[in-house]
Amino acid sequence: MIVVALACAALVGATTVLHYEALRLLTYGLPRIGVPARAKLLVVMFATFVSHGLNIVLYGLAYWLLANGQGFGHLVGGDAPRAAAYLYFSAETYTSLGFGDVVPVGPLRMLAGIETLNGLLLIGWSASYTYLAMERFWNEG
Repeated sequence: MIVVALACAALVGATTVLHYEALRLLTYGLPRIGVPARAKLLVVMFATFVSHGLNIVLYGLAYWLLANGQGFGHLVGGDAPRAAAYLYFSAETYTSLGFGDVVPVGPLRMLAGIETLNGLLLIGWSASYTYLAMERFWNEG
């Protein structure tokens, strides 16, 4: 259980830093790119989507490693033994969609709870950033 808790802390740190850096690059890079101001909003949407996608992949890898390499639980339901199921479960959990067709068993449940909270916070951060970008660029172009 300690290993899963440490994985949770590491993933929250890594995903927060990754998302911070993506938003920082947008903040400094957007004024320098030569596209119309309204098109910069599309860049914001694409970049935040990519950042969230990378975060989902990080969590999916962690589920896979902890389940297959370390034996800290597993996923049941759907195509759970396949590697793609870990990515699917991660996307479902990060976005708090929660279909429930694939569920974690064992200590992986703690990671799922932390991923949901982390995803909600980072998605909210993206929404806030997008709003500020709209305020900044909407009327310029």
